[in-house]
Amino acid sequence: MHPRPSPIAASLYTLRDMNVDVIIMHGPNGCCFRTGRLLESDGVRVLTTAMAENDFILGAGEKLEETLIKAYDMFNPDLMGVVGTCASMIIGEDLKEAISNADLPCTVIPVESHGGSGEGDNTVGAIMVLESAVECGVILQEEADRQIRMLEKATEVEKTRGMAQGKYIKPDFGDSKEKVAKIVVEAIRDGKNVAFVHNAKKETSFLFADIINFDYKEIGDNKPIIVANLDENIGLERIRGHARNIKEALPMDIDYITGGLDEYPITGNIAAEYLKDKDLDLIVVFGVPHAFPIEEFDTESIAITDGPRLVEPLKELGFTHVVAELDAHSKTLGTDEIVFSDFGGMIRSTIGWLDE
Repeated sequence: MHPRPSPIAASLYTLRDMNVDVIIMHGPNGCCFRTGRLLESDGVRVLTTAMAENDFILGAGEKLEETLIKAYDMFNPDLMGVVGTCASMIIGEDLKEAISNADLPCTVIPVESHGGSGEGDNTVGAIMVLESAVECGVILQEEADRQIRMLEKATEVEKTRGMAQGKYIKPDFGDSKEKVAKIVVEAIRDGKNVAFVHNAKKETSFLFADIINFDYKEIGDNKPIIVANLDENIGLERIRGHARNIKEALPMDIDYITGGLDEYPITGNIAAEYLKDKDLDLIVVFGVPHAFPIEEFDTESIAITDGPRLVEPLKELGFTHVVAELDAHSKTLGTDEIVFSDFGGMIRSTIGWLDE
């Protein structure tokens, strides 16, 4: 009942993950404009055919062909994507025909997505990209099948445990970061068994990893357990690179790797299985915490999410404390290193206060 990311936006991000040089959106110039502008920070050139009222009636195939040719002349790309929108897909525009007529000396991935694709789930747009990329020879069928399984699982998690449950959820910015950070630091200082679960999605991991960007020796002798979905051997090269960069930068050793950064829908359960016999006093889960089965643990817990509409569902799942980080996507676009998070900064500040 409340707005959610669309299949079009998911198509754009998935093409970005494949390191396309240029994306052309075949639709009005205002369609998904914020996502398009943000992706420019990641080095992707995002253009639009700027369909207008006459195009909705007469079609805009020639306009798409012209935009394809202009884009190639301007940027000389090796890999491009063409993404449909509600306007172009509802009137039946043929993306493949326009790409064929433009006859460019590069690979162009057509994606016939629109705001109502499938059930309107954003993951449908990502799946469309994967299937088309296989047809174009950009990725292997095996890798596409793996990612599609993850995306279908992600949809299931959102519909059963997240903000796509079918009811209106009021935005909530959660508990005080200062108070919750103090709980974390004092637990480590007092020798309690603390576990951090990094279960983040793709580039947002650069922000959530900042939560464990401190040295426990500044607090005491009790090292917390660190569990993370930072397998650098899983996923597209761009995503594997994110995992490598984060692991190299973290000051604390990771005790257990649960999977890759695109496997967040299942790595929460893997983390839970690893932690179930650790006799924990505090569990801190961040990134996509609703994929972690906190209801299986009888202990104090903290969730850190990037969605204000996820605060209420997370408390209903059983998390004792919930805090929200804002603008995780926009803060992490275009970076290849850990970026400041409010909660990570608050933990480090709290450590400093204890020293005074």
